[in-house]
Amino acid sequence: MKFKIGSILCLCAVLFSSEIKAQSNTITYKKDGFWQQQADYSMNIDMDVESYQFKGTQTIKYTNNSPDVLDRVYYHLYFNAFQPGSEMDARLQSIQDPDGRMTTNIGTKEKPVFESRISKLTEDEMGYIKVKSLQQNGKSLSYEIEGTVMIVNLESPIQSGETVNFDMEFDGQVPIQIRRSGRNNKEGVSLSMTQWYPKLAEYDDEGWHADPYIAREFYGVWGNFDVKITIDKDYIIGGTGYLQNADEIGYGYTDADVKHKGKKLTWHFKAPNVHDFTWAADPDFIHDTMQVPNGPLLHFFYQNTMAEDKLENWKKLQPKTAELMQYFSKHIGDYPYEQYSVIQGGDGGMEYAMCTLITGERSYGSLVGVTAHEMAHTWFQFLLATNEAKHEWMDEGFTSYISALAMNEVMDRNADNPVSGSYRGYVYLANSGVEQPLTTHADRYSINQAYGISAYSKGAVFIAQLGYIIGDDNLKQTIKKYYDDFSFKHPKPMDVVRTAERVSGLELDWYLIDFAQTTNTIDYAVKGIEGNTVTLERIGVMPMPIDLTVTYTDGSTEDYYIPLRMMRGQKPSSATVKADWAWAHQTYSFEASKAVKSVQIDPKGMMADIKKDNNTFPASE
Repeated sequence: MKFKIGSILCLCAVLFSSEIKAQSNTITYKKDGFWQQQADYSMNIDMDVESYQFKGTQTIKYTNNSPDVLDRVYYHLYFNAFQPGSEMDARLQSIQDPDGRMTTNIGTKEKPVFESRISKLTEDEMGYIKVKSLQQNGKSLSYEIEGTVMIVNLESPIQSGETVNFDMEFDGQVPIQIRRSGRNNKEGVSLSMTQWYPKLAEYDDEGWHADPYIAREFYGVWGNFDVKITIDKDYIIGGTGYLQNADEIGYGYTDADVKHKGKKLTWHFKAPNVHDFTWAADPDFIHDTMQVPNGPLLHFFYQNTMAEDKLENWKKLQPKTAELMQYFSKHIGDYPYEQYSVIQGGDGGMEYAMCTLITGERSYGSLVGVTAHEMAHTWFQFLLATNEAKHEWMDEGFTSYISALAMNEVMDRNADNPVSGSYRGYVYLANSGVEQPLTTHADRYSINQAYGISAYSKGAVFIAQLGYIIGDDNLKQTIKKYYDDFSFKHPKPMDVVRTAERVSGLELDWYLIDFAQTTNTIDYAVKGIEGNTVTLERIGVMPMPIDLTVTYTDGSTEDYYIPLRMMRGQKPSSATVKADWAWAHQTYSFEASKAVKSVQIDPKGMMADIKKDNNTFPASE
């Protein structure tokens, strides 16, 4: 059903007006040895909603803030992944547990046989970006396209500190929606335009990051975007950036639109200091807004064709989204832009600059949950912006952690450990025999399940368990300081650890080494009790400080804390503190104050011990 939404878009004219100023985020590009590149985009796109093809022009103003001279650059052409024979297609056909969204089971439920959906795309269903011309400061450049990566040999090397212009003409075709991007997703959203344009690869202190697109996530260059999208006038667009010409767009939807010349309208967006630009469009979108107190304006775009109960879920979602925005701003740091959009589209949930795309035909709880997770990504990916190919756990894991805490509060769940599911997932993986270190490149995991549990669950345990090591209050301060110090700076794992060290005063490099760079596991046991003497044993390789509770024969209890020597200190604790435990000693004994009946290691379950059956003595039945 298509219908006129004059009243909604009149509201848009106020909410999206050019008077809304882009939040100015100060990014220090060169200071104390720190630098990063800058890529400012201007694009004009003309979309044909019948053929799903588009024509584009693009100018990138690229500033080389590195100390290096660059003799080539790289572009990502993500849509080229959605072609038979692509690397993404090949990976789907070789991995033992391919993503079910990207495959079709041509076997049976008992004996599934998965067929890549990409392999069956016809010429008019596949995706592509075809570069027609490319110039550097007005001079034509030669380039070579290898799948989803374009290698460009420069006419003139870009000197350190130099700014150049890259001008491109390109054609694109939107693929049938298979993974994140595409047309006509399973819920019928017309266009989910993610990773859709020629995107300059990032160059940092580790060199170029021109990874092929195989299905994982992204790493991009900070910049300002100025984007004009020309599309059929029945379509409504939501996405990254502030709409600059709302009055003009609103005019096209009034009862007087018969006076409007032509069948298309041009939507003009500007987005400051982002490393991506995303949009979605559909003729059946409803557009609602809600103002967050002392925060951004929230926008919601969802189809009016959903069942009534699903539409009601989207209405109920809106105040919860405002609560989530307030929670994250309070516990991580202020959201720096003036708007955020929740948009129906894509194939599940995925974060983008100033917005998220989520599937919309969900239960209320699921709708809030996916929104919480994707909104949390705004901080841990789109503002901190780690390299997701190399450090995906810093994004997915930290997001899983903070969104679990947010859902626990916003949805009144009152769980003692909101991250308990992540602990269970990690322990399962650690005991499975297929775990790989968190240093594994996102595309190099042998099975998808190992990637998912590592990135989401083990990553969440990393930050939650850090609280066990340094104390909850220190962890809260660490998260805030990490965001304050490294937002807009592409931090790396050691940046988190050094932040925690500065806050806590403890030595923590061992934690990063053992938990993230190896598959060493934690396994501590109560070896025995003899009168007042308790003996513990380290069975696993990974060291940890120990919290434990002793129950005496008279029925009373006492909490004890055993610091880890290599921490060179201890967390704040109200427990009785014993002498520290040096890692090389596999056993440790201490004298309790009275005759001991039983002992339990880590009674709160915040240490990721992979064999908890030996944490209690006598063993619980």
